[in-house]
Amino acid sequence: MIPLAPHLTAFLRERLAHDIEASPHTCDTYAYAFQLLVAFASEKLRTSPSALAIEQLDARFILTFLDHLEAKRGNSARTRNARLAAIKSFVRFLEYRVPSALEQFRRILAIPAKRYDRRLVGYLERDEVQALLDGPDPTTRQGIRDRALLHLAVTAGLRVSELVGLQLDDLVLRPQSLIHIHGKGRRERCLPLWKETVGVLRAWLAVRGESAGPELFPNSNGTGLTRSGFAYILRKYVTAAREQCPSVGKKRVSPHVLRHTCAINALGATQDVRKVALWLGHASIETTEVYLQTDPRQKLDTIDAILPATLRRGRFRAPDKLIAALTPAKRTRATRPTAARVMRSGRRKGSR
Repeated sequence: MIPLAPHLTAFLRERLAHDIEASPHTCDTYAYAFQLLVAFASEKLRTSPSALAIEQLDARFILTFLDHLEAKRGNSARTRNARLAAIKSFVRFLEYRVPSALEQFRRILAIPAKRYDRRLVGYLERDEVQALLDGPDPTTRQGIRDRALLHLAVTAGLRVSELVGLQLDDLVLRPQSLIHIHGKGRRERCLPLWKETVGVLRAWLAVRGESAGPELFPNSNGTGLTRSGFAYILRKYVTAAREQCPSVGKKRVSPHVLRHTCAINALGATQDVRKVALWLGHASIETTEVYLQTDPRQKLDTIDAILPATLRRGRFRAPDKLIAALTPAKRTRATRPTAARVMRSGRRKGSR
């Protein structure tokens, strides 16, 4: 039996971090995927995580783990495919380190990704955004931080990893107010800030004080805010916003919905999907085209440009009640006699 622990450690610390030079976000995502896999395998096989062997994680066991993600954890098909991609990357790493298990690895690599419906992205309307931003209390330190955090998330359209990873050095207020974003795939971008956004950020910097870390938005312990920490803050203010704007309660508001909201607003203002892709930091414009399907305003020009076919005008007149009462009812297909039925009935009578 070949132990799993040394190979998995080498994959995460050497292969991803040094050989491929993957971004910290990618390393964290892969590490979390294997954390789920190892914990599931340890529980199912009733052994400690450090005692797991590579031979125990065959294709059938990987499929069982993927089904567990959807059935028990409630993950979507896209999340399932992301976990499978991390496992396949690790299996390709093992192909030249453990050649004796090539047949097992090929079966794992043959597991197909699951298809899923591409639904319209969710976003918040203007009054819903206002109800969300009115939730934090501007008279408390935590409320000032949360107000700046939410305002920056909505106006800049940052990913949650980009938002919680912001540092003080990334914020520039003079001579031009802008923020330096370390985005996905090692792509960096600079975004200018609105006057209102600069105001709430200055208010936060005035009460922020000295922190143990360089993060722009530390948590209550003085360390960097995490993804789950921001999700908790958002859920708290979404609950408060439902009282002011009941339509918020009908939507599933996640941190990424704030990014979608910024994209829809930018598309409606610029009418240029290329500028939206540049603002969001998309590597391909095809990723941004999903907002063209969501925003109904992008189809209004089509309605104005196309001349629909004309229809002949007419007016419906109900039949006279007396004529309708005298008209014999139409026989249904089941009761209407047919030639075949008559012939069959004649044969039965003749046979008797």
